[in-house]
Amino acid sequence: MAVRTISPDVYSIGAIDWNLRLFDALIGTPEGTSYNAFVVKGTEKTALIDTVDPAFEEPLLKNLMRIGISSLDYIVINHAEQDHAGSLPLLLDMFPGAKVVADEKCRDLLGRLLDVPEDRVTVVKDGDTIDLGGKTLEFIIAPWVHWPETMMTYLKEDGILFSCDLFGSHLATSELFVRDFTKVERMAKRYFAEIMMPFRSSVLAAMQKVAEREVRIIAPSHGPFYDDPSLILDVYAEWTSDTVKNLVLLPYVSMHGSTAKMVSYLTDALIERGIEVQPYDLSKSDLGDIAMTTLDAATIVIATPTVLFGPHPVALNAAYILSALKPKTKFISVIGSFGWGGKTVQTLVDTLSHLSAEVIDPVYIRGYPTGEDLAALNALADTIVKKHEGLLTRSEEGSG
Repeated sequence: MAVRTISPDVYSIGAIDWNLRLFDALIGTPEGTSYNAFVVKGTEKTALIDTVDPAFEEPLLKNLMRIGISSLDYIVINHAEQDHAGSLPLLLDMFPGAKVVADEKCRDLLGRLLDVPEDRVTVVKDGDTIDLGGKTLEFIIAPWVHWPETMMTYLKEDGILFSCDLFGSHLATSELFVRDFTKVERMAKRYFAEIMMPFRSSVLAAMQKVAEREVRIIAPSHGPFYDDPSLILDVYAEWTSDTVKNLVLLPYVSMHGSTAKMVSYLTDALIERGIEVQPYDLSKSDLGDIAMTTLDAATIVIATPTVLFGPHPVALNAAYILSALKPKTKFISVIGSFGWGGKTVQTLVDTLSHLSAEVIDPVYIRGYPTGEDLAALNALADTIVKKHEGLLTRSEEGSG
């Protein structure tokens, strides 16, 4: 990745990972990612803000050389995760005079994860500043966005917010600033759903701190930057709200066709009743797409057959992930079929118990659906319609 100027004496020197397709052996990254790192040069001192994944240490060092950095006074670590801090041990060897700047929890994690000595770390608190000479760094503590030690760094004179993971997107692009937000928005939404959604209240608190400052540029740790901050701030306001849409998310798996028949029938029944529905075949679908849909769905219906005495493992995995993501979904239900018995419904409902969602009576049948079973699916669709209508009415009353 080439060195690029964000503002006078402020440089982006990170790396683009064009080929990454799985982050943390967990999160799909179909369009790669970037590991953004920054140099801020004052008239007296120089600071590096974050590092890169260890696999990209060499490009980072070359970029430091390109801008003539022979010494560093500070290395600011906003977040102790490998993709932010993984190159720190090498940099500390190369720049023995550099002080690491981090909050207290980050200092402890850097010691645990990267064996960084405590005496190399200067601990900062919320609102503390460092003067580089005409460039003032202010530190904004933002716990649980998305780790307990997360911090953001604000460059006062330039109005640049180095926002760490907040407002980021796993997107490899040659663009420095967002120019086609329609493309970036999808990847930012996916990023929010998979990483930030479980911490919505913490994100809201961090956004309030951002609103208290004059921010002209947002430079996250992943993806392109925003020289029009309203683009990402406006969608974050929607994503962090409690608002949901007249939408049913329907993740399913079917072994012999019975559950698939039920899914097809319920999908049509919902559409006929004016409800948007998004089915996902769990054997083929990307969990990132499912996570994005949870940001909007008022209702989640998981459909699965029974395997031995419980849900299909793919369906159980989906329920586990949905529970961990903690979407703002208001209603949940289960449909599917069994052969001789089991505890599929209870297992899924228990797995989803972390959601603050009302359970709508499931439709769980034996074998292939009969006319009576299809009638039960119609009744389920009618119930969902009423639930959504009540939700919409309450939402309208609250906004009046």
